[in-house]
This record gives sequence, structure tokens and C-alpha cells, in this order.
Amino acid sequence: MNSEEPNYLVSPPPTDEEEEMELAAQLKRGISRQFSTGSMRKSGKFSFKRQSSLNPRINTLRFSFGRQSSLDPNRRNSFPDELTVPENLDSTMQLLFLACQGDVKGVEELLKEGTDVNSIDLDGRTALHIAACEGHVDVVKLLLSRKANIDARDRWGSTAAADAKYYGNTEIYNILRARGAKVPKIRKTPMAVSNPREVPEYELNPLELQIRKGDGISKGTYQVAKWNGTKVAVKILDKDGYTDPDVINAFKLELTLLERVRHPNVVQFVGAVTQNMPMMIVSEYHPKGDLGTYLQKKGRLSPSKALRFSLDIARGMNYLHECKPDPIIHCDLKPNAGQLKVAGFGLIKLSKISPDKAKLAHADAFDGPNVVPTEYLTMIHLGSYRAPEIYKDEIFDRSVDAFSFGLILHEMIEGTPPFHPKPVDEVARMICLEGMRPPLKTKSRTYPPDLKELIEECWDAESVVRPTFSEIIVRLDRIVANCSKHGWWKDTFKLPWK
Repeated sequence: MNSEEPNYLVSPPPTDEEEEMELAAQLKRGISRQFSTGSMRKSGKFSFKRQSSLNPRINTLRFSFGRQSSLDPNRRNSFPDELTVPENLDSTMQLLFLACQGDVKGVEELLKEGTDVNSIDLDGRTALHIAACEGHVDVVKLLLSRKANIDARDRWGSTAAADAKYYGNTEIYNILRARGAKVPKIRKTPMAVSNPREVPEYELNPLELQIRKGDGISKGTYQVAKWNGTKVAVKILDKDGYTDPDVINAFKLELTLLERVRHPNVVQFVGAVTQNMPMMIVSEYHPKGDLGTYLQKKGRLSPSKALRFSLDIARGMNYLHECKPDPIIHCDLKPNAGQLKVAGFGLIKLSKISPDKAKLAHADAFDGPNVVPTEYLTMIHLGSYRAPEIYKDEIFDRSVDAFSFGLILHEMIEGTPPFHPKPVDEVARMICLEGMRPPLKTKSRTYPPDLKELIEECWDAESVVRPTFSEIIVRLDRIVANCSKHGWWKDTFKLPWK
């Protein structure tokens, strides 16, 4: 190649002005996280230094999400070059920057201009946190004189006093303690990781969850909360469960499943809290609650609503059954396990007998030579909607969910649970051991053509008779089309919750 010809394979080096513009843009997009990591640099001339929240060796087990230029938790030496505040930063970022550098005059000027002394970055860290980490006594005194929140916690639950104590900044620690600062006791969770890079992508900041106690979807299980302005359902792990290996394993398996599931008719997974106490699972919230609650209020549904709801459930279940490499079998499908979306995940481990067969895996079953424990997942609780195979602890396949679906469809048309008001245990025995099925009391007019036959096939004692959910969807669509064509109902497919 001629040396005088331009080389289009190599980009020309950026000018100083271009470097400054690019730096400002990067800082604007991600400076708050870089402040928390102690990672930001400018052409090798400076670095933000110690941030205890990212030290993987301490018991606080703090973390940072990805896209970090550095996760080095070690203390760093200051560079002698004079630092300046990059342009185009908002006042909060400037305040944090100057606090990091110990620029008392700069911090004071920003506060005089009206910058909130308790401004935080995306990780919940204030200027007081940063100054305490870096050992800038005069900055700490200035911030306290301006009524900085002495007990503000960052996303990892740490306070300025805790950070000062960790880094050995004794004078700052004593100043904060003399003002009544608290040093939080950080408890280690069973799923805590020692390396920040190992923190799951689904991890949420617990400080972003505003939980409204006593406003639960299902008492004792879920609570309603707000996360970034959006209502969500929060499942909080019971405090007694932290020492129970079975409960922790079920929690982990549930997260494994929820990460896999993405479908409009399955309740969506938002995230989880696993690095802080209490541990939580956060999922989509439906304002009308679950189907069971809706049926208790409304009673018998019109045929159009029953079919619409049935299609929603069937589509969600068909998605779970078709998941690869292994199908997800619900095993406990019931009205309370869905908000017109499949939900109610309480996980156990199954023993996989074959690609299409499984058995509940008991703790003592793993010693047997013919049972192989796998990551085959399911959701299960006790209830009167279970198929006989599960009740009898026999080998089963995905058709157990079709059995439960038949009972749910019957309840939507009839308006009452199976054999109501008999106790749940008695109903389960009647259905699973005595072979009884709830009566079809409602007039034939209430049942669209072919719907009774579908219900009876779904709850058939022989699993081979039960249709798959892909077949159920086709048949329900056909029933809907026939009813619409012949004007079988007048209120066809109004909004389902009305």
C-alpha cells in the first residue's frame, strides 16, 4: 500500500476537543454508577477512589450492575494532577464529583446555588457517603452543617458512618457517631455472592420498593408495592425460611423458572432481591386480583366471559408446556393461581422419568437407583384441583394441568368450586380416589355447544383422553366462532373485567 494514500482501516486519533465532548457525554449517561464503583478516569489522569459498597470481601455483600469500567475494590492512590469538573454535568453530579475530590469551596458554592445536599445518584449514594469514603473531613463537616441526612442508606443499605468505619477514616466516623449516626447491621443472605460480577441481572434495589403492608393480593404470600412508580406484586420470603434449605432451594428454583417465562398470559417477572434482607420476588400486578377472588365476587360467569378467560389460561399453559428443553408443568393450576394469567409459582423439584413423564421428587427418593433428580421444574401446593396422579403420588405428565383446567372451566360456568361447600381434603378424596366429578347443574343454554364435552374430556380419569392445551385452544376458538356466527350470545367479548 502506498504510504501517501489514506489508510481507511485506521481511524484518525481524536482531538482534545473531541475527547472532552465524548467524556462529558459518557459522564452524563453513567456517572452515578461510576461514582459508586470508584472507576471513572479521564485519559489516565485521575480516578475516583475508594467506594466500600463495591468491595466484595466485606460482609455487606454489595454489588453493582454491569457496564462498569472497573470493579476494582482496592484502595487507589491519588494522582497529582489537578482535576476539574467536566462540563455539561447536572448539579447533583457536580456535587458528588467535588465531594469525591474534597473540594470544600466547590461544594459550598453548589449548595449556595440551591443544590440539594441530599441529592443521590442511581445507587442511592449521597455526597456524604462519598466524602466519608474518601476521608475528606472538612467536606463532611460542611455537609453536616447543611443538614445532610446522616443516616441516608445507599442501595446496599450502607450509611456514611459504615463506609467511614470500613476505610479506617476514624475522625469522620467519630464525628458521625457523635451526631448520632447509625451503623447498620448487615445480615448475609443465603444467596449472597462475594464477587460483584456474580450478582444476577434481575437484582433490584430494595430501597426502590415501597411496600404497602396489609394490601396483599394473597394474604401471607404477596403484598402490593410500588416500584419506580409502577404497582407490582411482591412475594417476601418468610424470616423462618432463611435457615431452611428446602425453602431456599424452592426460592432459587422459582427464580430460575421465572427468568425463562415470557408470555402475555403468564404473570411477568420483574426482578428479585437476593443480596439484601428480606429476600423478595417481584412480579407483575393485576389490579383486579386473581381469578378465584373475581369468581367469589361475581359468581357464575356469562358464557362469553368464561370462554374468554379460558382461552387466556389455555394460551398461558400451552406456552409453559411447550417450553424447551423441558416443559413446565404447573401441577397446581387453580383459580387462585392466576390473574387471567398463569401465576402462583411455588416450586419443587421433580424426578424426570422420561422426556414426557415425571414424578414428585421426595427428599428420600434420591437414594434410589432408578430415580434421577433433575432441574425439571413445577409449581405445586395442596388443593382440590389436583389430578389423581399427583394426589396418589404416581408418575404423571403435562395432562395433569388439563385435568385442573377442566375443573376451573366448570367453576366459571357453574359459579361455585367443586362440591362446594365440602372441605378441600374431602373434595380431593372424592375426585381422586372415588372418581366423582362435580355435577353440571346449570341449564344447557348456559353451556355453549361442545363445551360440556371438552370439560368432561379434560377431567377424564385416563390421562390419554385429556386433550393437550394446543388442542384445547383450537376447540375453544371453534366454540367461540360458532357461538358468534349463530348469535348465541349478545354480550360477546366485552372487556372481560366489566
